[in-house]
Amino acid sequence: MKEAYKTLGLSDGEYGEILKLLGREPSLTELAMFSVQWSEHCGYTRSKNLLKRLPKKGKYQILVGEDAGGIVVDDIAIIFKMESHNHPSYIEPKQGAATGIGGIIRDIFTSGARPIASLNSLRFGPLARPYNRYLLKGVVDGIQFYGNCLGVPTIGGEIYFDESYNGNCLVNAMSIGIAKRKNLIRAKAYGTGNAIIYAGAGTGRDGIGGCSVLASKEFCHDEEHRPAVQIGDPFTEKCLIEATLEALRTGFIVGLKDMGAAGLTCCTSEMASSGGSGMEIDLSKVPRKEPGMQPWETMMSESQERILLCVKKGKEKSIKDIFHKWGLSAEVIGRVTGNKNVLIKENGKTAADLNACYLTNGPAYDMSYKAPSGIKAMRILRIKDITLPADYNKTLTDILSSHSICSKKWVYRQYDYMVQTNTMVVPGSDAAVIRLKGTNKAIAATTDCNSRYCYVNPYKGAQIAVAEAARNLACSGARPAAVTDCLNFGNPEKPEAFWYFKNCMEGIIKACEFFKLPVVSGNVSFYNESPQGAIYPTPAIGMIGIVEDIRSVCTQAFKDEGDIVIQLGLTKEELGASEYLKVTKGIVAGDAPCIDLAAEQAVRDCAYSVIEKGFIKSAHDCSEGGLGVCLAESCISDGENMIGAVINGIDFAIREDCALFGESQSRIILSCREDKVSSVKESAHRRGVFSRVIGRVGGDRLKISNSGKDLVDVDIKSIYKTWAFSLEKALR
Repeated sequence: MKEAYKTLGLSDGEYGEILKLLGREPSLTELAMFSVQWSEHCGYTRSKNLLKRLPKKGKYQILVGEDAGGIVVDDIAIIFKMESHNHPSYIEPKQGAATGIGGIIRDIFTSGARPIASLNSLRFGPLARPYNRYLLKGVVDGIQFYGNCLGVPTIGGEIYFDESYNGNCLVNAMSIGIAKRKNLIRAKAYGTGNAIIYAGAGTGRDGIGGCSVLASKEFCHDEEHRPAVQIGDPFTEKCLIEATLEALRTGFIVGLKDMGAAGLTCCTSEMASSGGSGMEIDLSKVPRKEPGMQPWETMMSESQERILLCVKKGKEKSIKDIFHKWGLSAEVIGRVTGNKNVLIKENGKTAADLNACYLTNGPAYDMSYKAPSGIKAMRILRIKDITLPADYNKTLTDILSSHSICSKKWVYRQYDYMVQTNTMVVPGSDAAVIRLKGTNKAIAATTDCNSRYCYVNPYKGAQIAVAEAARNLACSGARPAAVTDCLNFGNPEKPEAFWYFKNCMEGIIKACEFFKLPVVSGNVSFYNESPQGAIYPTPAIGMIGIVEDIRSVCTQAFKDEGDIVIQLGLTKEELGASEYLKVTKGIVAGDAPCIDLAAEQAVRDCAYSVIEKGFIKSAHDCSEGGLGVCLAESCISDGENMIGAVINGIDFAIREDCALFGESQSRIILSCREDKVSSVKESAHRRGVFSRVIGRVGGDRLKISNSGKDLVDVDIKSIYKTWAFSLEKALR
């Protein structure tokens, strides 16, 4: 038995606890069930003590379900969540990413909401390595394959490249759905005698041990893990969406849950535990894709496109008929019982019989942590030792062509971002925007995290991730409303890795509390390490905001000749952890930029206010690459209508490279008609926000001068070619 529990990822201590709970040795099926439910991926054993401190209150009423959460806006429930599929995507990039999309979308529609949009947050090693090129192509192929076939638009996201992801890419998928609030359903099973119905695709051996062996251990790139990657079928999932939503309209469904990580084990134990009931299951009635499966294999399988329903007694046929009409399996495999045990049988033999709470109330560990030994030294940056660029045109062009900064059009042109016909702002602006059909409102959505900031200063870096996401939403005309997170870190059993996690969590908690943003859902992904080391700490923030009037939707591109360019927020002499240092000097050094949450909120409120009043034609967050990149993107990001600009009012008494490429936070670049300038400046002054007219839109060049000295003078068509096609060239 020791060899068995070790293979399944359980520790000696955990096995001892299992013996105490049961008062006997577990069966092999029970042991397998414990291993998946007590894995970090399902049980959050090493993270839940910090997760429970995340704020849950905001402007809108929140909804927190078993698999996803959301907010209520005018009686419409907006359900959303982000989740990782990192290790499967590294092994099988297309199927890993595709099933990541399928899994997160199932979390949405099994709450009763119709999926209306997807986003993704991706990170890879540099594209100079052939395997990283293979990963990027495969992941994008998997996202477009599953999302496009499903008819759910992929409307936005982010992609970064860094050496720390060489052995462990990150694929975080986010989905958004909507429903009438009254139509939502929870993942609960209750009511003795009610039926447990299995619906969807058959169960096979694909994905066995995915959450315990693949997702909850450090990563070894060996072939033996390949079978742990599931195989997705978007056409089956599309039928499953429609059948599920139709079945919910009958009113006969008591509870419903996606059969994702940990498969039948997770569904049976969590639905029974949440409902305060028990469940008796006959595995011989489970639809199979292959013969000869052992009970433990059936209970651990993570085959895709499956759900479990609790249905009112006597209504089984009505529900089965709906799923059969859509060409899906649907079988009664068990009943709700009056005790609190999950009883698993096959052909009359008991394979498992244990209290559901034993599985769902796994251990909670307080982990050791300590700061990395070299972090203080890493934060020291003597700016005066940095050589100023000899040619700012070249420096700007080099940064615009870096793969983390350049246009990601090669990626998103493969996605169907217009299906369902609600997309108002397509990928490529600060945030994507989709209208709420039948209303005058819209949802803006974004994902954000600069993991280099988190690497040098996790507390500050995590706050910046929250602040930048909210800023991106404000630039799009939305008020930030709620957060989902996907927390990607190394091995939590290593004190330095857990120190990063703890400090990032503290930063998120502080920022979300300050901005009154509830965290309604999320996911923790530990063990993102390979033999080459851990990834940068990457707490990806998914955030949605509400556009109160769709006429207020704003984008980042300059619109008209003669418009005035205004900077909100101060540029400071900061270069730490910047893209400029990385691209032009090849170094990661210095502290993350300063973040003052009160100043951040004032800048954001000012931008949102003047956008809402219709004063503003464009708004763009000033972030990676600094003011130079921000202005260039405003000139060229609308490739069909590029307009240059003359920027001659920067006039900050700081180094020129800091003025152009420093990444000071809480800055937004606006453009407006000349007669609106005084209104914008008055709004800023009232909030204590620094504002300055820095130039004018017009011409076919981007010219930037600082205190009378010409720094940049580039043809916008030329920098567009560099910016627009760098990624595509690297992948040829």
